[in-house]
Amino acid sequence: MTTADGDFVWYELMAADTQAAKTFYGNVVGWAAQDSGMPDMNYSMFTASGMPVAGLMDVPERARSMGARPAWFGYVHVANVDSSAEQAKRLGGSVHVPPTDIPGVGRFSMIADPQGATISLFHASMPDAAREPVTPGTQGHIGWHELYASDWPKLFDFYSAMFGWEKGEGVDMGEMGTYQLFTRAGGGAPIGGMFNKPPNVPANFWMYYFSVGEIDPAMARVTSGGGQALMGPMQVPGGGWIVQCMDPQGAMFALLGSRGQG
Repeated sequence: MTTADGDFVWYELMAADTQAAKTFYGNVVGWAAQDSGMPDMNYSMFTASGMPVAGLMDVPERARSMGARPAWFGYVHVANVDSSAEQAKRLGGSVHVPPTDIPGVGRFSMIADPQGATISLFHASMPDAAREPVTPGTQGHIGWHELYASDWPKLFDFYSAMFGWEKGEGVDMGEMGTYQLFTRAGGGAPIGGMFNKPPNVPANFWMYYFSVGEIDPAMARVTSGGGQALMGPMQVPGGGWIVQCMDPQGAMFALLGSRGQG
């Protein structure tokens, strides 16, 4: 499968201490880290089996001065970053970083949806600069995308218009309402879900799930490395197990894995 518009193609951690982040995620997920070689910028890449899967950089000083904290961000491929950024504004979203070139890589823009969750737009300048989707569950790769929203039905219309995403199954979560799965344009296997966040979650955001092997040892590595396991392990449809976590610098993420019997 080749990269298509509407695919998640890159992930990025903005951290307060990039060296500490390399150590933590290297231990928890098994990632190696290498310098990107980008001039005049401290930008590293996390790799799994030699394949780049995510980027790592300092929280920009301007963003830090405005109260930004360490966080994970996802990038979605679009046909035209400039027109997509304008479309986001027309649909009630906002643009945090205007369309900007990354020399030799592509063009990007960081936007927020109408309910404040942040996501980035990306268009590769060369065919091999876009990320090839991998088989779900592949060790060290991102296996799920989850949106915490205030009113997910309204936001689904936004994301459908932006990226062509389509509704999959709606899962009844009882008092928590519906967990709405979504697929790429044209259907297929779900790539994520969205739901109305619990009242104790202060802001809307995207959560990214990193595929690991056994979930219990991975959770132990989170806590021994100074992070927190906030929820789980919990079994999800399909038989997998998840743990939702916070790293030592405050960035939210989740783990997706298996659980041995006995």
